Amino acid sequence: MKIIKSVFEKSSSKISECPRGNLPEFALVGRSNVGKSSLINTLLNRKSIAKTSSKPGKTLLINHFKINEEFYFVDLPGYGYAKASKQIIKEIKLIHESYFKTRQQLLFTFLLIDIRHDLQKVDLEFMKYLNSMMCPFVIVFTKSDKIKSDLVSKKTKLYKDSLLSYWEALPDTFVTSAINNKGVNEILEFVNQSIKKYSI
Repeated sequence: MKIIKSVFEKSSSKISECPRGNLPEFALVGRSNVGKSSLINTLLNRKSIAKTSSKPGKTLLINHFKINEEFYFVDLPGYGYAKASKQIIKEIKLIHESYFKTRQQLLFTFLLIDIRHDLQKVDLEFMKYLNSMMCPFVIVFTKSDKIKSDLVSKKTKLYKDSLLSYWEALPDTFVTSAINNKGVNEILEFVNQSIKKYSI
């Protein structure tokens, strides 16, 4: 798939404000500082279409990016902010619940994981949460440029082995880097095939 046109369509504070219609959606979510905005910018080959912020809860919004007039990438608020207030954590949970529970246009969720880290409890809990919502997801490892190239396959294998303690079947995985564009073509091809395979 080639990205011909990508536009930031809108930010929504609640699910009722999200774009109407039946264009398929691919949501991106992950812990704080996992590189979500950087990945979106890399996928779309745009330097700053998605804004980055280091402050938890600064933007409690659902951000829609329309791609090729065919589908949306949806940037959801992150989770796992250690320094966030209870109110912000509650608001993030409400946004997630309303989106994953009611958004019929959602095809897949890209769950972003920093490849440098071992399996974290908060990520495992979010995977279980997505399963409970019947929302299929894939794992996208980010920041592969932060470790030596010979460690990438070792780290991904260790992560998958850890997940096998909880599931018999593993989701698809992608290894990415916002620095060298690693994994971009693979993700876009996954999106392309998913749109062809599934109907809303």
